[in-house]
Amino acid sequence: MIAIDGHTKLYGFFAHPAHHSLSPLMYNLSFQAHEINARYLAFDLSNDFSQAIAAVRTLGLGGINLSMPYKLKVLPLLDELSTTAELVGAVNTVVNDHGRLRGENTDGKGLILALQADGRKIAGKQIVILGAGGAGMSIIAAAAFAGAAKITVFKRQNQTFTQVAQCLNQIEKVTQVALELCDYADETAMAQALATTDYLINTTNIGMGQGNNELPVPAKLITSLAANVVVTDIIYFPQETAFLKLARQNGNPTYNGLGMLIYQGALAFQIWTAKQMPIKTVTTALEQALYQPQN
Repeated sequence: MIAIDGHTKLYGFFAHPAHHSLSPLMYNLSFQAHEINARYLAFDLSNDFSQAIAAVRTLGLGGINLSMPYKLKVLPLLDELSTTAELVGAVNTVVNDHGRLRGENTDGKGLILALQADGRKIAGKQIVILGAGGAGMSIIAAAAFAGAAKITVFKRQNQTFTQVAQCLNQIEKVTQVALELCDYADETAMAQALATTDYLINTTNIGMGQGNNELPVPAKLITSLAANVVVTDIIYFPQETAFLKLARQNGNPTYNGLGMLIYQGALAFQIWTAKQMPIKTVTTALEQALYQPQN
């Protein structure tokens, strides 16, 4: 790795909490592979987020990644938004172009690229998405831009339901892809959507954490899926959620969220450096960090 000197470029991860992040491992390996004089650090921010964004300009950071709740809080602090970031109302990547900050959203496209890397096509397919938070909206937009035939979204009917409906309407206008928003509690509508879908994607946090056996949909709906339905959970720890385990036992191809994590990072790395992330090297390192027992 190139030694730190007066020319070293700094990048970072802004979140709270932040110290659990795998991003420093992912990006620093990538900088090293390309012999780029740069370092990536995690910053745990618990107050005055606006000052942290001002510091990106003041200190000349090359760019940052963001986690919730800062994906939304950063919006009014930026100079420019990409089309996707504007549509979904969330930013996970910021580029510092000589003091001008541009917000990007690579989350959803990261998942699409991860699936495509394994030979899975999105164009012309029907997709059911569970949840419509920041990551969910990004995946909805990315799937629409990738040419999905129809996307059915299930969301709790709470205070943000109308806002999400309006956002989906905008995505539908821009992409000309049919989008339908349904109440998460409507099991009949969910069963009907799953009967014809090609993909089932969970973007909620149901099932996250060790010992969490909760399912994002009733078990009977999972066990009634056709065997060709691709089931994805954007959770990557545990390696296999109860949801994915049941789908795998049902004969469905399954994917956790590690691919999405890696490919959204690869997109950010390319935006920042115009270089390709070494996917195999990064994947091996992250799998070892996440899933192999530490002595």
